[in-house]
Amino acid sequence: MNLDYIVREPEHITPNTTVLFMLHGYGSNEQDLFSFRETLPADWLIVSFRAPRDTQFEGYSWFDIDFNNPENFIDVAQAKESLDGVLENILKVVNHYGLTEGKVHLCGFSQGGILCYALALKHPDMFSYVACLSSYPEEKLLDGIVKDKKKLERLRFFVSHGTDDAVIPMEWGRKAADLLYDLSCYFTFREYMSGHGVNQKNYMDLMDFFSK
Repeated sequence: MNLDYIVREPEHITPNTTVLFMLHGYGSNEQDLFSFRETLPADWLIVSFRAPRDTQFEGYSWFDIDFNNPENFIDVAQAKESLDGVLENILKVVNHYGLTEGKVHLCGFSQGGILCYALALKHPDMFSYVACLSSYPEEKLLDGIVKDKKKLERLRFFVSHGTDDAVIPMEWGRKAADLLYDLSCYFTFREYMSGHGVNQKNYMDLMDFFSK
């Protein structure tokens, strides 16, 4: 799977350059989270992927969702295909730029966040900072996750959710805190007075997380 993406390159790229990969939500596109680049560190390489599937009202998705069926909310086969595709494309970009020593970060919103949980917990040796916004950890994608505390200790999670989220319920988002606590992962969990989105305070806290 070849994913389209947009990129912001820093002035100098070395094997130690940090790279941040962004995964947008359902019905959106690669431009969405890319707007964050203005306030992210200038020496980072920033890559925002476009999901592979077209949605009904323009935009793209990583997998189909069924709002009327909470038990089968996601199309698991499509989600796993996207998961493999994202991993493959991350490795391609890292190899293309020769980032052999740099840190690799993830930032995902909604559907993109669901994939970020699975990517980070299945491949903790690859990633450092992981931001999951208005999302939740989907159990059906977490088969085979790493549970070795030594391997998980390098990960840092920033988890945020709107208290009035009508798309992904707050209770689903809170599952992340339970999961990450049980795995002894380092994480920050924040709730905001907002819907399915990122308000100003959330944005500032996210930038603070990435600046550490």
